[in-house]
Amino acid sequence: MSLTLRFLGTAASRPTVERNVSSIAVMREGETLLVDCGEGTQRQMMRYGISFALNDIFFTHMHTDHVLGVIGLTRTLQLQGRTAALRLWGPRGSARALRQATAFGGDRLTFPIEVLEVEPGTPIARDEYAILPYEVEHPGSVAVGYAIVEPERRGRFNPDLARELGVPEGPLWGQLHRGRTITLDDGRTVDPATLVGPTRPGRTVVITGDTRPCAATVDVAKGADLLVHEATFADDEADRARETGHSTAREAAQVARVAEVRRLALTHISARYSRDARELEAQARQLFPECAVVRDGTEIEVPYREI
Repeated sequence: MSLTLRFLGTAASRPTVERNVSSIAVMREGETLLVDCGEGTQRQMMRYGISFALNDIFFTHMHTDHVLGVIGLTRTLQLQGRTAALRLWGPRGSARALRQATAFGGDRLTFPIEVLEVEPGTPIARDEYAILPYEVEHPGSVAVGYAIVEPERRGRFNPDLARELGVPEGPLWGQLHRGRTITLDDGRTVDPATLVGPTRPGRTVVITGDTRPCAATVDVAKGADLLVHEATFADDEADRARETGHSTAREAAQVARVAEVRRLALTHISARYSRDARELEAQARQLFPECAVVRDGTEIEVPYREI
């Protein structure tokens, strides 16, 4: 089952020639959602082949570099004749701003907009996974990050042993794999533990949005397959990072290290590093080697863990 992230905008605060402002497309088994929708996101979707047939946009906070693109995107969806509802999710107090943005221009949309405010710690249940909002530290705004969390998967079924035990292929195999004890025609019972291995972990992806390094991200990202953490500044701008409620690349790497994640993607890059972010990447890798500064168009596939 596929799980892929495509980075549509990786700049901080304002676009540059190389980088657009914040937006990430998350694609899971044919379903697409956006996390943030900065100015120009719809153009980036076209550029990188992201389907407009999405039903959800999750906003981390209401700063314009994360929100402004929803105006143009909803107008394009209207021109395309969309009729299905579009859900917009944001932190506490965001509903008014989101309604104003989608009403901009005065013309009535051809499809309904559903605006919902998320509650940190309360998961949003989806088909075979959940989206967990959590509170981050970005002074001056109410801000959240999002964790995409899959449940544990069933263990692997051993078909060769099933045949040796005389379990006929078919519905009984499915019952055993689902954890049910079966009785064969000869009266023997077969316990699923005999044929099914230990449960296997699902995948977890955490997207912080704008934030200082914080304990909440460490808690939510513990053991995650991928952490997407903002890394606006290098070490020499650490004071500036604290003043503006952002993180340095090294601070993001420290969060990844403490949380023991598998991979770290660094985004929300200040314009001063737009063309050459090697300095950021080098500083982060001193603490956490499995990391990279992503660029617009970067695609990251998140595989299942091999156990």
